[in-house]
Amino acid sequence: MFKPKKILLLISHAILIITILFTSGCKSKYKNLDLSMYQYRDTKHLVQFVSNAALILEKDGMKSLDYFRNNRELYCTKDNYLYIYDMTGKNLFHAGMEHLENKDLLDVTDKDGKEITQLVLSALEDKNNPHSWVHYSWWEPGKFYPVPKSSCHFKVKTSDGKELYIGGGLNFPHEEKEFIRIIVDNAVKLIEKKGKKSFDYISNPESQYNFRDVCVFAFQKNGKILISPVINDNYSQIKLLDCVDEAGHKPFAKAIKMLDSKNRVWIVFLAKNRYQRTLIKKCLYLRKANMAGNNIFVGAITDLPQPPY
Repeated sequence: MFKPKKILLLISHAILIITILFTSGCKSKYKNLDLSMYQYRDTKHLVQFVSNAALILEKDGMKSLDYFRNNRELYCTKDNYLYIYDMTGKNLFHAGMEHLENKDLLDVTDKDGKEITQLVLSALEDKNNPHSWVHYSWWEPGKFYPVPKSSCHFKVKTSDGKELYIGGGLNFPHEEKEFIRIIVDNAVKLIEKKGKKSFDYISNPESQYNFRDVCVFAFQKNGKILISPVINDNYSQIKLLDCVDEAGHKPFAKAIKMLDSKNRVWIVFLAKNRYQRTLIKKCLYLRKANMAGNNIFVGAITDLPQPPY
């Protein structure tokens, strides 16, 4: 049971959040919390959950750490938990793993070698990634093995002048279309800036461009693969434009044709579910990129969002 003092504290913070939302909103790129790009309810709830906590952190500054620690159970649920870091990678609050508090986690990696904190710091500066999503593997509190995780983050400048970031994640997240839009658009930008020199980094499983079953790939108009999501094209010899889905359609050939008049397309096709061996719908997101004066095509594939959202 909550004590009366704690109830009053919670009510005051609820009033604070509502007041800020209706007057100034979140500052910087979080001014207006737009959730229209998400298809799944739990994704939207997570962004709101972290955003509301960011308002408290912004208003009360370092003093709010005591509030979060005294109300840890409100910020660690079966679905997600909250954490706060300074910009050097030092953990200041962790609702799910208290033993991490006050530790330097700048160079922490997941089981696949992803530099999680470094990826978060990079995402916080990425205007193409409005809620600073990072995808990796991590442990559920009290569990033995790591699970797939997607986390969103907000940079906060507090009332007492500190610059921090606050985040929270989803275990076993749905694959939002927005997740692959971010990494494909960023891959296009990198390819147009660095050309072939970007290929090794984009194909590196430790980079932002690969997570779970999602991998950024690139190919020429004739179907020659430049960055493969599966295996080196010298071995696979895939004729990409002739590839068919489970209904006999050619999604890559269709996407290429549509890109004659567009810069980016979404294509839905049928594939087998690797766990249940039933047919499911997949989404191909494909974009043009200009490399040394020639068009190449950059994309990734994810699951089509399924109801209930």
